[in-house]
Amino acid sequence: MTISQLTDLDLEDLVPLAVDGDPRATEELLGRLRPLVLRYCRARLGRVGGSFDQADDVAQEVCVAVLAALPRYRDEGKPFTALVFGIAARKVVDHHRVAARTAYPTEDLPEREDGAPGPEELMLRGADAERARALLDQLPENLRHLLMLRVAAGLSAEETGQALEMSPGAVRVAQHRALARLRTLVGQDQDHEHSPQPDSESPNPRGRHRAQRQRKRGKEVTT
Repeated sequence: MTISQLTDLDLEDLVPLAVDGDPRATEELLGRLRPLVLRYCRARLGRVGGSFDQADDVAQEVCVAVLAALPRYRDEGKPFTALVFGIAARKVVDHHRVAARTAYPTEDLPEREDGAPGPEELMLRGADAERARALLDQLPENLRHLLMLRVAAGLSAEETGQALEMSPGAVRVAQHRALARLRTLVGQDQDHEHSPQPDSESPNPRGRHRAQRQRKRGKEVTT
């Protein structure tokens, strides 16, 4: 099969050819998967030390794992992307476990590869990275995973549904629920941030009034 014929095939049609060892089909399959995996890993891991190097390394590990899994892959009625993003999710979890034992400076919010902010990034704009991650971590894992596929990896509702074994309609409903929950969390976080704080110099109002009277008497003496 020629390269032009391969490029016309759907991703799922490439899988059996790659499983059978066709090098061109394998290259075409990984070429289509790599940008999706890269965006997903960058969104889940963000920048570390000013770059996406660690996220890119994890994405590369995912692609290698997918390549290694091809000879053993058996079609059981599930889309191949379910396997791919399942591997990606596990690799991200493994990376977090290692990172938890190492202090890394984080700088920027996770962003889409094309630079366009996703819905949750617009809601979280202005918050620092640690706060943003804390908010996202409050979502259930399935909703967080769905958002990463839809917003970060840029999958359609149909593609996300295939990866998560959900209907497109269920994906849209779950995405709406996740974003609504995220908006609520952002609002609560902003309300807490802007709530009035007690006077750090004189937290006791009685002490503050006493200080004001002393200053007033001092002025009367000097005059």
